[in-house]
Amino acid sequence: MITDDKVIEIFFIIDEFCKEFEQEMSKQPVLGSDGVRRRNRKANMSHSEIMTILLLYHFGTFRNFKHFYMHFIKVHLAQEFPTAVSYNRFVELEGRVFFHMIFFLNLRAFGSCTGITFVDSTMIPVCHNLRRYANKVFRGLATDGKGTMGWCHGFKLHFVCNDLGEIITFVLTGANVDDRDMRVWDVLAKRIYGRLFGDRGYISTKLFEFLFENGTHIVTGLRPNMKNMLMPLYDKVMLRKRYVIEIINGLLKNTADLVHSRHRSIHNFLMNLISAMGAYCFFDNKPTAIRGFYLEHSKQLSIWE
Repeated sequence: MITDDKVIEIFFIIDEFCKEFEQEMSKQPVLGSDGVRRRNRKANMSHSEIMTILLLYHFGTFRNFKHFYMHFIKVHLAQEFPTAVSYNRFVELEGRVFFHMIFFLNLRAFGSCTGITFVDSTMIPVCHNLRRYANKVFRGLATDGKGTMGWCHGFKLHFVCNDLGEIITFVLTGANVDDRDMRVWDVLAKRIYGRLFGDRGYISTKLFEFLFENGTHIVTGLRPNMKNMLMPLYDKVMLRKRYVIEIINGLLKNTADLVHSRHRSIHNFLMNLISAMGAYCFFDNKPTAIRGFYLEHSKQLSIWE
């Protein structure tokens, strides 16, 4: 639920970041692709206002951004956003805050590694499977891949989170990219250390050795055809806490409206993705594994006593 306090909190944090970001960017001239200096004309709405609106949409109140902007922002929040432009103009202005949003996620919104991390991937379909050959927006970009829920035409989101339910980093690939692809882990491994817990889809000797050399020990379950191996009690308990990242998947898809088939451009798709992950960072109901871990251990200790 979007409250006035939440709107003020998000805008304040984003506005402070934008002031620092634009101050640093003003030291460098804005150059075009041909190396010629370009004018940087300001719009009626500030970058912080645009970013705040993009994040507020993903709090689960609406399922259509146009309806959200026309009937909520320009009506109920008209006092908070007095310079709100038309809907068509706002869609044009979204691209201006792409790099602002990326830097904001990595510098302010995302969490840091605590030594306990969870990894998972989720499919992001862009259309129904029967319409994949007629889709023109993502032609040449979206691919066909198979996940736990069946075949999907679109992309795959790989991300890691810590035990506090905070997203650390993410990678977007085609739907046919394997979870153990080393190109994915070249990015993910830079932000993690300690113990990493994943499902059985991450079983790979090459991946284990690569992560171990980078200071990360990956722990996964065993397949039915594998020999049974001794595992520390701590690792067994933390493997059960993988529900943390599964809940994040559910919040991103069900509450933040990460997946829908109404995209009309790749830029709109990317802005929807990063703004959904940014909005999740302000959710009050983020899952955590710490409390469940101590509760489970306290029960075991009481049994032994």
